[in-house]
Amino acid sequence: MTKHHIKAGYIPLIDAAPLIVAHEMGFAEEEGVTLALEAAPSWSTLRDLLAFGQIQAAHMLSPVPVASALGLLAGLPRLNALMVTSANGNVFGVSKEMSDQLEAAGFDYQFQDATSAGRAIASLPRPLRIGVPFDLSMHSELITLWLSSFDLEKGKDFQIMAVPPPMMARAIENRELDAFCVGEPWGSITVERAAGSLILPGAAIWSCAPEKVLAAREDWIADNPAAVSALMRAVWRACVWLSTPGNKTMAAEILSADVYLGLGSEIIDRALSGRFIVNSDGDLRRFDDFMLFAGDGICFPWQSQGRWIADRLSKRFDLASNVHLDDAQKVFRSDLYRDNLMPIGAEMPLRSSKVEGALANPVEVPTISGSMILGRNCFFNGEIFDPGQ
Repeated sequence: MTKHHIKAGYIPLIDAAPLIVAHEMGFAEEEGVTLALEAAPSWSTLRDLLAFGQIQAAHMLSPVPVASALGLLAGLPRLNALMVTSANGNVFGVSKEMSDQLEAAGFDYQFQDATSAGRAIASLPRPLRIGVPFDLSMHSELITLWLSSFDLEKGKDFQIMAVPPPMMARAIENRELDAFCVGEPWGSITVERAAGSLILPGAAIWSCAPEKVLAAREDWIADNPAAVSALMRAVWRACVWLSTPGNKTMAAEILSADVYLGLGSEIIDRALSGRFIVNSDGDLRRFDDFMLFAGDGICFPWQSQGRWIADRLSKRFDLASNVHLDDAQKVFRSDLYRDNLMPIGAEMPLRSSKVEGALANPVEVPTISGSMILGRNCFFNGEIFDPGQ
């Protein structure tokens, strides 16, 4: 078997698990990949490591490849999303000062209802300083979608500030932020430090938001088809392993190692299981489907999701009318997913796009070889996104 030596980068987050598990559980080795993992301190650093060829693949924010196709990365090369490696996994929280005000007004930390939580946030003093890990992120898009539904205007009523995930709790402690949206475990770390409270999971805003992708440079993909295929197989197998309930405790142990997250396995296991301590009083909340790695069409790089991202970025950055959004969505490489993963049993929908936000409940749909279940897919405000219109 030909050996493929691949350097892959990640940010120390729980949803970096597919790359880490692919290495630790031997899936990469079995697929002929010698996988060298490299942690990065920030998303901008990771983006640059990938763009300049210092690594070949990365655990990446889903909007970044789309942004590369829209020309928003300042001349950096075009990146592709080979597959979605996780959906959801973020939490929205507020500082202790803000949570004290919410509690005084009777807020009960339901951790479920985006509408009641949005109304509560809209009652806080403005402008709110909200930390997100990176501007080109699902965090930024979901926060803007959510708060704008309550007549809060970005730039006027709330400001979005980029803070690397491991530094989010410290920024809250130092009163540099009023609120935050970040991937686990860094929201729960903020609660453990008694610096803030958790208000809402990102999945309550969009039930299956494509959060992280396996990204690579488009030119490297074209030049290394065998390595790409082997890497995709290894990471997909890791995603399937992570989606098996009986493996969550072992996954938490793997991720807790000093070389990866360097945190106690218990706080990681809670997030993998959708269990949260939401405030300093120790109130417990559960949210099913908080973080998804496989099944229900999660791993498939839907071009409709790429188009949703492209549409929002185009409006946010006021891009010229000659920018081709159809081209931008194609960085979600459903073609490579079909070519490389169908032979090992991955579910293959007949189409590469779907209407986003249209499924209040799971539904069975036909595939190339039979049928599959598409999971619940809805926005909190009932929004529907049809890429064909």
